[in-house]
Amino acid sequence: MSVKSSVLRHGRLVVGTALAAAVITGGTIGVAAAATGDHPVAPVAAAAPAAPAAVAAQPPAEQPPEGARAIVKIDPNPAAPGGDITLTGNCGGGKGLKKVIGGFPGHQILKDVKIVDANPDAFKATAKVTTKVGNGVGPVMVDCDGEAGVTLLVTHTPAAGE
Repeated sequence: MSVKSSVLRHGRLVVGTALAAAVITGGTIGVAAAATGDHPVAPVAAAAPAAPAAVAAQPPAEQPPEGARAIVKIDPNPAAPGGDITLTGNCGGGKGLKKVIGGFPGHQILKDVKIVDANPDAFKATAKVTTKVGNGVGPVMVDCDGEAGVTLLVTHTPAAGE
């Protein structure tokens, strides 16, 4: 196959893909607009600001799926290997904090995990970062008996003299 025919074939592929994406996007927007009765309107450059009463209410923020609504935060983050951390958060509808898991099976990044308060509205746990980790990122998961949550713990070894 010559270089010219390869370029032409790839060019047609790119143009065809872009055209297909434009048709699908346009069709989706048209169907959505027709379904709601709204029609796209061109923006007006010099429109006057709307009065507060005329502003449409924003739709509520989309929530994570059931089973994944727990929220967990780590302090301090980043943490040094061997350092103490505090985990706080809420269970997002779960019954209370049951377990904290740090890392992956066979590669735990937390040890001495203690659940201080299992309150589903404001839980608290403490742990120590293992000394077997270096600089990097690892998952920390919480089980709230019906809801789960995950965040990332960043580990950073302080430079000599810090």
